[in-house]
Amino acid sequence: MRAELCWEGHAGMAAGMASALRNWKLLRFEVTEDATPGCDGVRFSCTPTLGVFTGVTGASGDVMVPEDRLRTVMANAASGRTTLEHELERLLGTPWDHELEPFRRAGDGAPVRWLHAAG
Repeated sequence: MRAELCWEGHAGMAAGMASALRNWKLLRFEVTEDATPGCDGVRFSCTPTLGVFTGVTGASGDVMVPEDRLRTVMANAASGRTTLEHELERLLGTPWDHELEPFRRAGDGAPVRWLHAAG
């Protein structure tokens, strides 16, 4: 099942909504709060397998990555603990986007068909 709800509220309300929704362990969701004068936007994405992703977004909707997080990713990649590509994809929320994309397409009226491996 899929549902979509447009909402209005004060800055910071998206965090409370995402916090309440994440307690439903099998729920996949996104909560977005648009940027307003004086406040950056934010996007919360959650899936049962990945947990919660939080990304600060600018006026254009792009995820903005803070300098300290970039430095940590570069240090981890330089030490060989991970690859730079893998960590940058996580910083941008790419794994969450891949898992949630079929639900986004369903919002345009397109049917979603899940294919399950048998074996």
